[in-house]
Amino acid sequence: MNIVIYGTGGVGGYFGARLAEAGNNVTFIARGKHLETIQQRGLQLKSAKGDCLIYPANATDTISEIKNIDLILICVKTWQLKEVAEIIKPVLNDKTIVISLLNGVENQDILCSKINSKHIIGGLCKVISKVEDYGIINHISYEPTIIFGELTHEKSKRAIEIEQVFKNAGIYTILTDTIQKEIWTKYLYISTVSAIGALTRTYVDEMAASPEIKKIMYKTAEEILAIANAKGIAISKETIENQFKIIDNQPPKTTSSLQRDIMDGKPSELESQNGTIVKFGKELGIPTPINDFIYFCLLPQEKKVRLLH
Repeated sequence: MNIVIYGTGGVGGYFGARLAEAGNNVTFIARGKHLETIQQRGLQLKSAKGDCLIYPANATDTISEIKNIDLILICVKTWQLKEVAEIIKPVLNDKTIVISLLNGVENQDILCSKINSKHIIGGLCKVISKVEDYGIINHISYEPTIIFGELTHEKSKRAIEIEQVFKNAGIYTILTDTIQKEIWTKYLYISTVSAIGALTRTYVDEMAASPEIKKIMYKTAEEILAIANAKGIAISKETIENQFKIIDNQPPKTTSSLQRDIMDGKPSELESQNGTIVKFGKELGIPTPINDFIYFCLLPQEKKVRLLH
């Protein structure tokens, strides 16, 4: 399959390397020294599931030169999605499929506002990985997983074909007919741990070990659940309990990408995580005091960073 990985960070780098390792024609979209290193030395993946080096690696900073694309996996930051949607629009052919693996619950809506919805399949991923150095991806923990499904809830022929491509690459894959529920479930998890991690400047396991912080995290999740239910998403208290089982079992010193970005002085996904809950709460008339507190405490720093970028 002719695949484009748009964004070769921790997520795109991991899944793209596995897809290339399995024999697919994968092109990595990257930039700067990261791109230069991949072009010169290949893309190196370090993982407990097996290291690999994709060399030579197809890598570029522009998608316009790539023809006959079957699948585009969008793996940038959520705040970059609108720009990416505009960039990929001219290269789409009738059969090109676009799957966003980003955090957030508005990604499909954003994509559908920019490109024809026939190209779009809903998706998300679960993996803890990062760019360790230029051209090097480090898979830190968690079974790398892709969950995806048609927005129409059908298990289409094209979706089944993609499922097989992912599985052939050794990626744990779930083809679902309830993709919005899956997206909100992952969103509840990530928005419960990420921004509070940026506030506390500590690790997930240490937050979970503190009864006081864990209580705040639980209230954060309850507010997210209330918003999800008001929007017709069928998740429940059991969803919260299941996500906290994952939180309680995170390896020592685990952090989220949002937390790392904020602590490194980079633009983050604050707006698409807790900021979205604050926005939905206002629209729906549902109080979200914990998410409000977390969001507005971090917002001044986020604004300052964005002025510099």
